[in-house]
Amino acid sequence: MSRLQTRFAELKEQNRAALVTFVTAGDPSYDTSLAILKGLPGAGADVIELGMPFTDPMADGPAIQLANIRALGAKQNLAKTLQMVREFRKGNSETPLVLMGYFNPIHMYGVPRFIAEAKEAGVDGLIVVDMPPEHNAELCDPAQAAGLDFIRLTTPTTDDGRLPTVLNGSSGFVYYVSVAGVTGAGAATLEHVEEAVTRLRRHTDLPISIGFGIRTPEQAAAIARLADGVVVGSALIDHIANASTPDQAVEGVLSLCAALSDGVRKARVS
Repeated sequence: MSRLQTRFAELKEQNRAALVTFVTAGDPSYDTSLAILKGLPGAGADVIELGMPFTDPMADGPAIQLANIRALGAKQNLAKTLQMVREFRKGNSETPLVLMGYFNPIHMYGVPRFIAEAKEAGVDGLIVVDMPPEHNAELCDPAQAAGLDFIRLTTPTTDDGRLPTVLNGSSGFVYYVSVAGVTGAGAATLEHVEEAVTRLRRHTDLPISIGFGIRTPEQAAAIARLADGVVVGSALIDHIANASTPDQAVEGVLSLCAALSDGVRKARVS
């Protein structure tokens, strides 16, 4: 089984959801970002999404847009992001790591080269926001052939007619965007999330992770009672944006990660 399959299966046995954390590679600098990345598993992250910086992250709100700007300003690029994964893997062979971003940097890097180097570096899966299933042959199919999971986004506007197409070829987990908006937007109601999870489970056996708008341990715990995974990004990145020093950025992100993890782990305890 892949690392993602193994992790979600282990957590299902433990009757708890996964805490899935998102940070942007190279934000605010390579070294600080690497320190955060290395510290996340110890702070309770079960799965890590690592953002590939891009100039036009159209699905992202202000917090992650600014993270992309900081990372690009610090000269982060796709080669450095893959190197960051290699360095992470030197000390961690168990935590699933997914690269998340947009197709343009991958296209410019070269799809075959990117897939080969991502697999070699220790990447487990890809979330490429702007690659619809109609273009599976360009990236999804070769990535999965190489052993990389390809994780799809579904949204409140993805109806039952569209869902089978979106889920075709999906693997790893399904990422449900809980609000019709960008990252960091207001949170969805629990009633809405519960209905969405029920509907998604009619279409797939893959684990379902919920993201967009989750900021606090209490919100994370509420989602963890309904879904297989809880995704938090903007709230973590805010600590980087507000930090005065690199050490403060690392401490802020890892402290919130630990609090979120505590909320997720206690969510289903009666």
